[in-house]
Amino acid sequence: MANHKSAIKKTRQDEVRRQRNASYKTRMRNLVKKVEAALAKKDVEGARAALQAAIPVIDKLAAKGIIHLNKASRKKSRLMHKFNALSAAQTQSPVQAG
Repeated sequence: MANHKSAIKKTRQDEVRRQRNASYKTRMRNLVKKVEAALAKKDVEGARAALQAAIPVIDKLAAKGIIHLNKASRKKSRLMHKFNALSAAQTQSPVQAG
């Protein structure tokens, strides 16, 4: 336990920030799961809407320093790669079937 008032206050602030950051990360993970669920169901429009909700949150967390910039870029890149592969397959499949 800290002995100085400033150290006690710093510990208190750290705990508040830790909880806030944890809730931000949970929100990001839930949004990413929604994107991945829509991609698994091959729902292009649902995935597009979920991506449009998830990407700004990922950017905001990176800007605040809650997650690393490279992690944010990697997460967005992987989601977009999966989305683009699905949307390309959706547009090609009617042509191939016809």
